[in-house]
Amino acid sequence: MADSANQIQLKKGALELCVLALLARRESYAYEIASTLAAGVGMGEGTIYPLMRRMQDDGLVDTRLAESSSGPPRKYYRLTPAGRAAFTAQKREWRTFADAVNELLGDTR
Repeated sequence: MADSANQIQLKKGALELCVLALLARRESYAYEIASTLAAGVGMGEGTIYPLMRRMQDDGLVDTRLAESSSGPPRKYYRLTPAGRAAFTAQKREWRTFADAVNELLGDTR
């Protein structure tokens, strides 16, 4: 079943937060991030690479190249201090927003 326009917009809005959350756990390369997001929230791979470039340009992530036994070297991403601060702020904003929506829906826990 194809995603509705609402689902697509929700996913796009949460994408950076999800990437920050994954990188807060450990460094990773873009394909691994994309695969994890595809399995977890159904996010397509094509959206990850432009986001990773933007996050690097914004100083949220640093990169390093590492040899790979299964092909060319991989570019690994890790959070910078600014990326960790952005993750903390975005996580707080997400929880506040989600709590407000859940309250409106009558879904308080």
